[in-house]
Amino acid sequence: MNPSNKRNVTLIIIVAALGYFVDIYDLVLFSVVRIESLTEIGVSTANLKNDGIFIINCQMFGLLLGGLLWGTLGDKMGRVKVLFGSILLYSLANIANGFVMSVNSYALIRFIAGIGLAGELGAGITLVAETMDKEKRGYGTMIVAGVGLLGAAAATTVHEAYSWKTSYFVGGGMGLLLLLLRLGTFESGMFKQIAGQEKVSKGNFFMLFKSKERFLKYLYCILIGIPLWFVVGVLVTLCKEFGEELGATETLDAGRGIMFTYFGIAIGDVFTGFLSQMLKSRRKTVFIFHILSAISVVLYLTSKGLSSDSFIWLCLFMGFSVGYWATFVTIAAEQFGTNIRATVTTTAPNFVRGALIPINFLFVYLAQKFTNITAAFIVMGILTIVALFALSQLKETFNKDLDYVEV
Repeated sequence: MNPSNKRNVTLIIIVAALGYFVDIYDLVLFSVVRIESLTEIGVSTANLKNDGIFIINCQMFGLLLGGLLWGTLGDKMGRVKVLFGSILLYSLANIANGFVMSVNSYALIRFIAGIGLAGELGAGITLVAETMDKEKRGYGTMIVAGVGLLGAAAATTVHEAYSWKTSYFVGGGMGLLLLLLRLGTFESGMFKQIAGQEKVSKGNFFMLFKSKERFLKYLYCILIGIPLWFVVGVLVTLCKEFGEELGATETLDAGRGIMFTYFGIAIGDVFTGFLSQMLKSRRKTVFIFHILSAISVVLYLTSKGLSSDSFIWLCLFMGFSVGYWATFVTIAAEQFGTNIRATVTTTAPNFVRGALIPINFLFVYLAQKFTNITAAFIVMGILTIVALFALSQLKETFNKDLDYVEV
């Protein structure tokens, strides 16, 4: 690789990593400010849980729709244009979030923000995967995720220093500043090669359903990631409620829990990146971490008399054990051709995030029949078994040549 190309690749990695940093900051911010912000706009203590889940579901539904939108645009118009459009939308939405006065307006703005947030990771990972040498691309996606996931820590830190409204303004401002850095970003060479080929179908989501084999491969790519968002979106976000059932010695702080969970995820993403390069296998790496995540959740749900300090360490461990996010997205990128790669890489993680909606419904249903802890055991058990089965059905893609198209 000549010096000019090295500089281009380095810039792409930096921009993708910082973009994901802002993306994660905005994505988890509601979980961090949930109790304070809802209380301030007049939500009663009794409704904090249900109204919070409703708003999270709206954000996740936005992510699901946004994944379809930005994924197809990424394959039709280019990865870089998606990076610009998505960050502009969610930055403006987050600024608007500082002005909400009701649960419905809160939910609507989080839905719009979710649409914007959906485009960031998939476009960035696709760009990095298509630009780097195939032997080293795991390192590139590792850096993107490792830096990006620290955005959760930033969200908690900013909220501890400022109000929930200011926290949203900071997130929107960071996004708008990032647009300036993106002016020097270069488009993927693989995309440029097929951009003018009219016979090649680009960004056609329905191509994923053209054959049973392709559809199942896509479905399995989604299913291997679903335990992660249950850990973050339910087990940590609702730590106050879990702490009460566990007899915690003090009220557990979701903001700090999320910060340390994402510290763990960032460390885990770096570790899984190195491990997959050492083992030369992404499948083996994700398998190991699925087992770890099941163990960490069992430890959390059986920690009677939990203290705040113990909770933080458990969050760090749970985060580390689900720190296969970058590897999961890389697996999805490597499974499909250039003409639908952005579609897959953008929709798959957002369908995983969107899967939190039915997971939340299942969890709430079971929690009403049993307890929060019993419901969490059942849901995590189901998700882990499904994810392990899906992983067993996917082919290893380490070192795979990505310069091809789907027909």
